[in-house]
Amino acid sequence: MSGRTHARACPERTCVGCRERAAKSDLLRIVAVEGACAPDPRGTLPGRGAYVHPASVCLDLAVRRRAFSRALRAQEALDTAVLREYVEQAAT
Repeated sequence: MSGRTHARACPERTCVGCRERAAKSDLLRIVAVEGACAPDPRGTLPGRGAYVHPASVCLDLAVRRRAFSRALRAQEALDTAVLREYVEQAAT
Protein backbone atom coordinates (compact mmCIF):
# COMPACT_ATOMS: atom_id res chain seq x y z
CA MET A 1 0.00 0.00 0.00
CA SER A 2 1.23 3.47 -0.84
CA GLY A 3 -0.60 5.21 2.01
CA ARG A 4 -2.49 7.51 -0.34
CA THR A 5 -6.18 8.10 0.14
CA HIS A 6 -8.70 8.50 -2.60
CA ALA A 7 -10.61 11.26 -0.83
CA ARG A 8 -10.05 14.71 -2.27
CA ALA A 9 -8.63 17.38 -0.02
CA CYS A 10 -11.03 20.18 0.89
CA PRO A 11 -9.51 23.68 0.96
CA GLU A 12 -9.73 25.35 4.36
CA ARG A 13 -9.78 29.02 5.29
CA THR A 14 -9.79 30.88 8.61
CA CYS A 15 -12.77 33.01 9.66
CA VAL A 16 -11.52 36.52 10.46
CA GLY A 17 -14.22 36.85 13.13
CA CYS A 18 -13.93 33.77 15.33
CA ARG A 19 -10.49 32.66 14.01
CA GLU A 20 -11.69 29.07 13.49
CA ARG A 21 -10.67 27.06 10.45
CA ALA A 22 -13.49 25.76 8.28
CA ALA A 23 -14.06 24.44 4.78
CA LYS A 24 -13.90 27.16 2.16
CA SER A 25 -17.43 26.29 1.04
CA ASP A 26 -18.79 26.98 4.55
CA LEU A 27 -17.39 30.53 4.66
CA LEU A 28 -18.36 33.75 2.87
CA ARG A 29 -15.64 35.52 0.90
CA ILE A 30 -15.40 39.28 1.43
CA VAL A 31 -13.61 41.75 -0.86
CA ALA A 32 -13.01 45.50 -0.61
CA VAL A 33 -14.87 47.50 -3.27
CA GLU A 34 -14.60 51.30 -3.19
CA GLY A 35 -14.08 51.59 0.57
CA ALA A 36 -16.73 49.04 1.54
CA CYS A 37 -16.83 45.32 2.30
CA ALA A 38 -18.69 43.48 -0.43
CA PRO A 39 -19.88 39.88 -0.16
CA ASP A 40 -18.55 37.54 -2.85
CA PRO A 41 -20.59 34.33 -2.51
CA ARG A 42 -19.38 32.92 -5.84
CA GLY A 43 -15.75 33.78 -5.12
CA THR A 44 -15.17 35.41 -8.50
CA LEU A 45 -14.60 39.10 -7.70
CA PRO A 46 -11.04 40.29 -8.26
CA GLY A 47 -8.77 41.32 -5.43
CA ARG A 48 -7.69 40.12 -2.05
CA GLY A 49 -10.32 38.26 -0.08
CA ALA A 50 -11.11 37.59 3.55
CA TYR A 51 -13.39 34.85 4.83
CA VAL A 52 -16.05 34.95 7.53
CA HIS A 53 -18.82 32.61 8.66
CA PRO A 54 -22.15 33.90 7.30
CA ALA A 55 -23.41 34.56 10.84
CA SER A 56 -23.95 37.84 12.63
CA VAL A 57 -21.86 36.67 15.61
CA CYS A 58 -18.71 36.23 13.52
CA LEU A 59 -19.43 39.43 11.60
CA ASP A 60 -19.71 41.41 14.85
CA LEU A 61 -16.43 39.94 16.11
CA ALA A 62 -14.65 40.82 12.87
CA VAL A 63 -15.95 44.40 12.94
CA ARG A 64 -15.03 44.87 16.61
CA ARG A 65 -11.49 43.54 15.98
CA ARG A 66 -11.12 45.64 12.79
CA ALA A 67 -10.23 42.41 11.04
CA PHE A 68 -11.52 43.34 7.58
CA SER A 69 -9.22 46.35 7.18
CA ARG A 70 -6.25 44.27 8.30
CA ALA A 71 -7.05 41.17 6.24
CA LEU A 72 -7.85 43.13 3.08
CA ARG A 73 -4.88 45.46 3.62
CA ALA A 74 -7.01 48.58 3.42
CA GLN A 75 -5.63 51.91 4.63
CA GLU A 76 -8.92 53.19 6.03
CA ALA A 77 -11.84 51.62 7.88
CA LEU A 78 -14.23 49.76 5.57
CA ASP A 79 -18.01 50.21 5.59
CA THR A 80 -19.81 46.96 6.48
CA ALA A 81 -23.46 48.01 6.03
CA VAL A 82 -23.96 46.07 2.77
CA LEU A 83 -22.23 43.03 4.23
CA ARG A 84 -24.38 43.11 7.38
CA GLU A 85 -27.54 43.32 5.27
CA TYR A 86 -26.41 40.34 3.16
CA VAL A 87 -25.66 38.20 6.24
CA GLU A 88 -29.02 39.07 7.85
CA GLN A 89 -30.89 38.15 4.65
CA ALA A 90 -28.98 34.85 4.38
CA ALA A 91 -29.92 33.97 7.97
CA THR A 92 -33.66 34.24 7.28
